Amino acid sequence: MKTTVLSFSLAAVLAAGSLPALAQNAAVVNGKAIPSAKLDKLIASTGQPPSAELRDRARTMLIDRELLLQEANKRGLTQRDDLQEQLEQAKLNVLAGAVFEDYVKTHGASDDELRKQYEKIKSQFGSGKEYHARHILVEKEADARAIIAKIKAGAKFEDMAKASSKDPGSAANGGDLDWANSSSYVPEFSAAMTALKKGQMTDTPVKTQFGWHIIQLDDVRDAKIPTFEEVKPQLVQMLMGDQNWQREQFQAMMKALKEKAKIQ
Repeated sequence: MKTTVLSFSLAAVLAAGSLPALAQNAAVVNGKAIPSAKLDKLIASTGQPPSAELRDRARTMLIDRELLLQEANKRGLTQRDDLQEQLEQAKLNVLAGAVFEDYVKTHGASDDELRKQYEKIKSQFGSGKEYHARHILVEKEADARAIIAKIKAGAKFEDMAKASSKDPGSAANGGDLDWANSSSYVPEFSAAMTALKKGQMTDTPVKTQFGWHIIQLDDVRDAKIPTFEEVKPQLVQMLMGDQNWQREQFQAMMKALKEKAKIQ
């Protein structure tokens, strides 16, 4: 009887002692613990709201990683010279990317570089005018001419666009193309549109690569070009995405590192 009581007491002590360890670990794989903190960090890195499902998926991922690592060690793969070199290169690539990202943050893009980018964008505004136009797109010239005749006879441009236009982006809105600069359109369309006066429609169909157009100009205004300061954050992002600029910045960074280093 005493032995039985002692056994139960010992089991209780051992169980109580193991509870904190279990709480600290998300899992134990073949005796190797995966800390709960590691699981929490992985979940946070996803940017998704915490949930039981997400936690299960993340835990499974960590277990899979640990199993693969253990198997690689078991097979002696981590000791192979060629794999060690690849691992070292992968580590270097990650670190190089982090160093370059930090370098760009501290040095950034100069205002001169950003203004050059800004001037390129300004040139895309064409003549400095914006046009509010409508159009009806059809496949055949004869159909376009028939529509022009109907509009001249009293049919509304918007109604004809809804009924006949093949342009899925504007037909439902009566052919409305909203405000845009002339460079937004193919040359043939742009030339015909800019030749119109406010409220005027093309007398003859306009041929482009898309088909035959009837164009009506609703209004014209001076282009509203944003200032340099207004678009500066976007300009930085555009420059950061330019591979040529990134290459130049990386070369500049390496040059600066070599100049500061003591190389014998």
